Amino acid sequence: MRLKNHWDLITIMLLSVILDLLIAYSPESLLRKALGLAFVLFFPGYVFITALFPNRKELDNLERIALSFGLSIAIVPLIGLALNYTPWGIRLIPILVSLTVFNLIFSAAAIYRRYRAFDPWIPWITLEKLKEELEWEQSSRLDKALTVILIIAIITSIGTLAYVITHPKPGEAFTEFYILGPGGKAAGYPTNLTAGENGTVIIGIVNHEHRNVTYYVQIWLVNLTYNFTTNTTRIYGMYRMPGWFNITLPSVPVNIEGNWTPQFETNYTFSINKPGKWQVWFLLFKDRPPELPPAPPGGNYAETNATDLILRAINGKIQSLKLNIVVTK
Repeated sequence: MRLKNHWDLITIMLLSVILDLLIAYSPESLLRKALGLAFVLFFPGYVFITALFPNRKELDNLERIALSFGLSIAIVPLIGLALNYTPWGIRLIPILVSLTVFNLIFSAAAIYRRYRAFDPWIPWITLEKLKEELEWEQSSRLDKALTVILIIAIITSIGTLAYVITHPKPGEAFTEFYILGPGGKAAGYPTNLTAGENGTVIIGIVNHEHRNVTYYVQIWLVNLTYNFTTNTTRIYGMYRMPGWFNITLPSVPVNIEGNWTPQFETNYTFSINKPGKWQVWFLLFKDRPPELPPAPPGGNYAETNATDLILRAINGKIQSLKLNIVVTK
């Protein structure tokens, strides 16, 4: 049988390989998005159904098209489920390779099955064949109208789905704000110091806000108590610590494929001269910081409305981090 009789299956094989190349060398191209849509929603089901039913009379054209979409929606999640139990996991490259191999294997099987079929189905679609498939001449005006409406609905649904997939809604906007110990790990924090002894932490920020953001970091030394009976917090001391800073960062995408990497980190070294139980609060503000009252005598903001910042941080209304420190003489 001539190769042109397998044009559909050969085309799917070629397009699958072309998509792999586009993802590797031109991942943001419109062609990649269009091919990716067909690659996931149509190709797997089409090659599978063609391999199963190579003869013309086994299925008509509309049934083949409908089953191609339906089986693709079933096959792709099953491949993903199988990958979930492998060392590679559900990631772009393993999914891409698995679907490409699936398309190539079942395309080859479909070519072989079609070659051996006594009355092979070959998709040469013409207007006359389409009318015959739809029984157009024998249909009433109502049936013809309903058929046209159905075709328009299918085309509209496919177009809408394509638009939604190629123009995804931006993910959740958020900011990573963290502190690490001096060794760069979430351990070894300076929680026990002597008066005047230096402690060091690493302050980190990662922008996932989908826009450039100027961040303002305030650092406060706080002494407070919490009454569990009345569910109230009383602040006795609140002192502004040195080292406040601001930084403008561009937005970076969330990387779920590779290892996490920091965007901005800075070492922060501090010391506390007064013995007691203290909390060092790191407050993060976006775009502009809040206005503060004038510095009181002695620098203790505990009797000013600046304490609202700590109370809001405790209630989760301000993005913040806290380090509990015991200072001895």
